[in-house]
Amino acid sequence: MHTVVRGAGALGLTALLLTAATGCQGDSSSAAEPAPTSPASPASGTAAGSGGGSATGSPTGLAAQKLDWHACAAPSTAQGGGTAPAGDWQCATLKAPLDHAKPDGRTIDLALIRSRARDEQQRIGSLLFNFGGPGASGVATLPALAQTYASLNSRYDLVSFDPRGVGASDGVTCLDDQAMDAGVAADSTPDDPAGVKALDDSNARFVSACEHNSGPVLPYVDTESAARDMDLMRQVLGDRKLSYFGISYGTQLGGVYAHLFPQEVGRLVLDSVIDPTKDPQQSALGQAQGFQLALDDFMKACAGQAGSSCPTGAGGEEGTAKVTALVRKLQQSPLPTQSGRQLTENLAVTGIAGALYSQETWPVLAAGLTEAMDQGTGNTLLQLADGLNGRDAQGHYSNLSAANRAIGCVDARQRYSDQDVQQQLPQFQAASPVFGAFTAWGLTGCTGWPVPGKGDHPEVAAPGAAPILVVGTTGDPATPVEGARAMAQQLGAGVGVTVTLQGEGHGGYNTGNPCLKQTVDAYLLDGTVPADGTTCS
Repeated sequence: MHTVVRGAGALGLTALLLTAATGCQGDSSSAAEPAPTSPASPASGTAAGSGGGSATGSPTGLAAQKLDWHACAAPSTAQGGGTAPAGDWQCATLKAPLDHAKPDGRTIDLALIRSRARDEQQRIGSLLFNFGGPGASGVATLPALAQTYASLNSRYDLVSFDPRGVGASDGVTCLDDQAMDAGVAADSTPDDPAGVKALDDSNARFVSACEHNSGPVLPYVDTESAARDMDLMRQVLGDRKLSYFGISYGTQLGGVYAHLFPQEVGRLVLDSVIDPTKDPQQSALGQAQGFQLALDDFMKACAGQAGSSCPTGAGGEEGTAKVTALVRKLQQSPLPTQSGRQLTENLAVTGIAGALYSQETWPVLAAGLTEAMDQGTGNTLLQLADGLNGRDAQGHYSNLSAANRAIGCVDARQRYSDQDVQQQLPQFQAASPVFGAFTAWGLTGCTGWPVPGKGDHPEVAAPGAAPILVVGTTGDPATPVEGARAMAQQLGAGVGVTVTLQGEGHGGYNTGNPCLKQTVDAYLLDGTVPADGTTCS
C-alpha cells in the first residue's frame, strides 16, 4: 500500500521549510469582484448579483447561513497536527448538504480558515485555496504557506478549507497508526504470486477499514460535490464571483467548478495541472515519466555541484543504476534508522519522490542517498517518506492517505486488476526504472472499493467563463507540463490561458519565480490577463 502521489504531501514538505504568515482580523464584508481584463480586449464588466451570489434576490437556505469566525485551535491529528497558527487567523464551520441532490437533507460540517485582507478599502473579496492531494488540509496548510501569498493578502481575504472527507470536514478514517506503519512499509512492487497476493490482501484491509469506519460518507466525497461546496462558500462569504487558487488536484477541482458554474467564474488560477483528458492508467504512466525526468534533473544538478561526491555520480544511466541498485537491495535488506523502524524499498521510493517536488529539498535528497549508500542507515529518506505519507514525529498519521484514496476512487470508475498491471508493467518500467513499478501497482488501490466511480475523467469544459490562468512547469514531477495545455484546451477557446514556467518543482507560483509571480499577481489583483502561451524562466 502506498499513497497515490498527487501533491498534498509535497506541499506538506514545503510547509516545513517556510514560516507562517499572519493576517489582519476584521468583520466580513461583501465585495463585487471585477472581471479579468486582457490587454487584447476590453473588460467584460462586473457581473450582477446579490452579496449571496444569487441574481434573483437574497440568499436562502444554507446560502443564507452566517459564519461564526473565531480564533483557530491547533490542527488536529487528522489535519496533520502542529500548533495553532500565529497571528489573527480565524476559523469557522460551514454547513453543506451531504448530498447536493438533497439540499434539505443531512448536512456535513466543513472547516474553513481565513486571513483578512490588509487593505480593507481596496479589498477585492475572498481568494479560496485548495492545495491538492486530494487529501490536503487547507486549514493546516494555508497558514504555513501564507507568506508565499502575502502580496495577494493585501486585497484578498485568503481563505482555505478542508474539503469533504478531509481533516476536520468529516475526514475519512481507515487504518490505525500501527496498521498504517505496516502498510506504507510493505512491498508494493511484487515480483511473484506470493507478493501479488500480499499486496492484494493489504489493499483489501485498507478498503475494508475505510468502509467500516467511514462507509456513510464515502459516496459523497467526490470532486463534483466539493466543487458545489465551493459555490456555497462563495455565496456565504459574500462574493459575486469566485476567485480561486488551485494547486495539483486543486486544478481538477477548479476545472470541475468552472464546468458546473461558468458564469460564477471570477479569477481562477490553476497551477501544476492534472490532465483532465487522461484516465488513471495514463496519468500514472505520465507521472512515472515526470518523476524520472525530475530525478534526472536532480542528478545532473548534483553532479555539477558536488562532482565525484554526488551519490548518483555523473547522473544519467549511471545515476539511475545507482538508485535502482539501492532500491533493489532494500527489497531484501531494509536499512535501520534511529527510530527503530526500517527503511524499506517502498519507503525509500516514497522519500525520493517526496524530495523531487521542490528544488529546496534536493540537498536533503542528496544527503539521504549518501547516508543510505555510504553509511547504511535510512534516517533521512525515512523522514522524507513520512512527510509525503502524512506521518508526524509521534507516529500519528493524518487522514491524507485515506482521503486521497476515497476521493480518487469515487471520482474514477476504472478498477484495475493484477493482470491489467502486469500487462502494462513493461511500459511503466521503461518510463522509469525507479518509479515505474511503484506507480503501476498503485493502480490496484481502488480494486474492491465499496462505492462505484463516477466517470472516466473529469468534465471541465467551461464555455462562457471568464479567462482562467493555467500554469505548468516544465520540470514538474507529479503533474507534467502537458497537463496544463490539455486543461486549457478542454476549458475552451478564450477561457484557458496557458503560462509556462521553465523550471523545476511542483507548484510554479510557490517557487518564487519573479516573472511568474508578477504575471499571476497582475491577473488576480488587477484583472490583467497575460497573452496565451506566456513563458517565464
